[in-house]
Amino acid sequence: MDMPIVSECLASECAYNVGMNCHAKAITVGNSLHAGCDTFFSASGHTKAATRTAGIGACKSTNCTFNEDLECTTDSIRVAPAGQEVNCMTYSPR
Repeated sequence: MDMPIVSECLASECAYNVGMNCHAKAITVGNSLHAGCDTFFSASGHTKAATRTAGIGACKSTNCTFNEDLECTTDSIRVAPAGQEVNCMTYSPR
């Protein structure tokens, strides 16, 4: 199975965000309490690797419908700010 991708990221202050797209090599999502983007961090500069599209390397949100054996099984996810957090907006509770 191919790694799912981050199709859109609205966390413009993240160091990996360029043009509302995530350009980390891979992100890690959440835990059992919320589906936050664990890779997010705020920085004054942004990545220069703006040609790649981030994948979802691991998902710790075991109560998500798309989580199977700690991996995301959907084709793509959206990431966006939600209050003080940056979350996977594709998260769907079981």
